Amino acid sequence: MASTIHPFQLSIPQSALDDLQTRLRLTRWPDKETVPDSSQGVPLAAIQDLCTYWQTEYDWRRCEALLNSYPQFTTTIDGVEFYFLHIRSKHEDALPLLITHGWPGSILEFRHVIPKLVDPESHGGSPADAFHLVVPALPGYAFSGKPTETGWDYQRTGRAWAELMERLGYADGGWVAQGGDWGAYVAASLGHHAPKGLKSVHFNSIFFEPKKEIQTPIDNRMGEERAMYFEGLRDIGHRGYSLQQSTRPQTLGYGLADSPVAQAAWMYEKYRDWSHHDGKVEAVFSKDEMLDTIMLYWLSNSGTSSARYYWERKIASTAWAIDLPVGVSWFGGDNCYAPKEWCERYYKNIVHWNETARGGHFAAWEVPDMFVAELREWRRKVR
Repeated sequence: MASTIHPFQLSIPQSALDDLQTRLRLTRWPDKETVPDSSQGVPLAAIQDLCTYWQTEYDWRRCEALLNSYPQFTTTIDGVEFYFLHIRSKHEDALPLLITHGWPGSILEFRHVIPKLVDPESHGGSPADAFHLVVPALPGYAFSGKPTETGWDYQRTGRAWAELMERLGYADGGWVAQGGDWGAYVAASLGHHAPKGLKSVHFNSIFFEPKKEIQTPIDNRMGEERAMYFEGLRDIGHRGYSLQQSTRPQTLGYGLADSPVAQAAWMYEKYRDWSHHDGKVEAVFSKDEMLDTIMLYWLSNSGTSSARYYWERKIASTAWAIDLPVGVSWFGGDNCYAPKEWCERYYKNIVHWNETARGGHFAAWEVPDMFVAELREWRRKVR
């Protein structure tokens, strides 16, 4: 089975980078917004500043070298070639952890937590905290293949991940799964179906349907109000992107595939709106880090295929019946929340629940030390 897994080395041709420079130089900009804030979308000055940096200072080869410093692989499952990192700890008995990103994220979300999870002794932990990491790119994202048929939703992705863990030899010894955003959907599906060897799942995003859950009263009224507040925030401020991607991803994709500025603005808006900061996203993510992930989408031309993942979604909820141990970490600046009482209706064995004051939707990227601490605490309770 190991012969079906192939080493991967990233090497982007210079012609692709030259083409990007040409497109950036020839950008036709829209007029400035007519409001003094971001209520109409990313302000012109903000995206021009990012794209000027992209054209004059950003260095893709630095990011390429970072990715090539990790053990990268590909394998074909159910007709799609998947790209993934497989980083083993020096501790042979480390717990295998499958960790899944979402949109508009990538495997680079985990760059700051990878060394802490694999080599805990060098980062305030003990050998008992060590993980072997498996970090795949979702189908249609980054350097994973683009499905040529319908049906590749998060449930099918979960089945592919279970097959991947079996191919890597982890099904017999036991493994765990973690995710946020789309990764939370994948982890919930995995937890529900409980494939061979899966011991526990952990979420840093929770997606429930408040209109359904509110039918059953709960004791914690503050929790209920909080959940409705965040659901309302998501609907009012952010739902346009989801509606477009889930209904007409192909139409959207023409702009994303042709214009690097369109791709950058489409993603930058979410980094700014979904992360936890005091009004300046660059205080949380550097321009280099944001552009690194934007480049993964641009260079792989995956704006359309990643958006199509929304079109495939049929059940928009992580409210799956899960009997396995479950860990939940909610980071206070995120807009995806459900009170514990709701989760207990579906997750029958919540072993870890914590709500933090800091961090947002991209927790591993924003607050890596807190994210690692949450995973370590969850793991200890699973043991």
